[in-house]
Amino acid sequence: MKLTSPAFSEGTTIPMEYTCEGGAIPPLVFSKIPSGARTLALVVDDPGAPDGAHDFFVVWNIPATVSGIAGGKALDAVVGRNSWKKNTWGSGPCSRERERCYVFRLYALDIELELTREATRADLEEAMDDHVLAEIELEGHCDRAHC
Repeated sequence: MKLTSPAFSEGTTIPMEYTCEGGAIPPLVFSKIPSGARTLALVVDDPGAPDGAHDFFVVWNIPATVSGIAGGKALDAVVGRNSWKKNTWGSGPCSRERERCYVFRLYALDIELELTREATRADLEEAMDDHVLAEIELEGHCDRAHC
């Protein structure tokens, strides 16, 4: 499975429009999805946040036939609650104290999940248990001036 973005490369700086200052999710491209996958799930977080990981985006039941996310386009999927209890892409308050790391995790699943929009990342991870066919990460950074 492969996860890329036309906006940034693995380990590089994410353009400002896709940080807390811009507020848009970067475009993502999914490829080489396993043949047995029914749905995909995506979690975006900052695992190094001083007060624990911040979940920016939690989404599941993305059809396995979808080839990515176009920034700003509606998703045919379920968007759960992020760390700020919002059902949207969001990075919460901007922090100029440190560089932020955004980790995009894509999961290929063999089922369609039955979770409500109130579900969090923890709920998603529990529901995905024993149903993950493949997973991949894409990491980008945001410098202190734009996080």
